[in-house]
Amino acid sequence: MPESQQPQIRQTADGQEILDIVRRRYVALTPEEGVRQAVIRYLHGEKGYPLELMQVEGSITLNGMSRRCDIVVYNKALSAKMIVECKRPDVAITQKVADQACRYNTVLRVPWLLLTNGKQSIMVEVAEGELKQCEIPGWETINNS
Repeated sequence: MPESQQPQIRQTADGQEILDIVRRRYVALTPEEGVRQAVIRYLHGEKGYPLELMQVEGSITLNGMSRRCDIVVYNKALSAKMIVECKRPDVAITQKVADQACRYNTVLRVPWLLLTNGKQSIMVEVAEGELKQCEIPGWETINNS
């Protein structure tokens, strides 16, 4: 996934932090957070997704337990349209990762799932209970679905 803009990183006494442009605050720069921020910059800068319609680490309740989605993208009507599941670069995108996103989707029921570790990305469209690999849709497609 290409970089669309350089992240703002700062050094603190506790380690490096990266500016989360959605939450508008610095957060600890872990390998997974680096991937998450790269995806946000890509979706915003390359695909035109508005930052204000992305939610980072949004909480959902799944089987009575609280879970966090890495990124959820909403359309202008505030309907959830995409779940992005981010992993560290050294974690392979496997069936287990897909299963996790699909479990989250039993709650949110979005038409798109993006699975990425920053090196490998798999984009799928959910249609009639089936997953079909596709390209990452542009903002207009997301917003008009």
